[in-house]
Amino acid sequence: MRPRAAAPTAPSDDKRWRIVTATMRRHGFSPDALIETLHSAQEAFGYLDETALRYVASSLMVPLSKVYGVATFYNLFALKPQGEHTCVVCMGTACYIKGSPQILSAIDEEFGIKGGETTPDKKVSLMIARCLGSCGLASAVVFDGDVMSKVEPDAAVERIRRWTT
Repeated sequence: MRPRAAAPTAPSDDKRWRIVTATMRRHGFSPDALIETLHSAQEAFGYLDETALRYVASSLMVPLSKVYGVATFYNLFALKPQGEHTCVVCMGTACYIKGSPQILSAIDEEFGIKGGETTPDKKVSLMIARCLGSCGLASAVVFDGDVMSKVEPDAAVERIRRWTT
């Protein structure tokens, strides 16, 4: 644990910053608490904006580039507000070979969104994962946290259609 003169000053009076600060305090403001702190910030605010990333970086005394690197590496972190529902399409090698590009294409054709985008009505966010680590399930898609295996483009579109009607 490193000595610290005072607790970091939150970016605003928003009470949700107390949750983030409490997570860092619980871990002694150690740089090792980066992932847990980012998770806490995302739980509190719904996504990680630049203000949150800068606050965490300065509070944990971690370079901002490392904080951005971690936040962009893990597909569970979002840098923009997400829709009511999320669809994560795996683009790992096995999933790619088994049809994930066709799934993305079908979703784009039907709903007009690409990876990283949210429908205008804020109902659905489409995200792309580098790899979900579920190669035996290829092609894998995560619908609101539920991993589905051997997903076909039509099945993905139908699942999302249920969210938009």
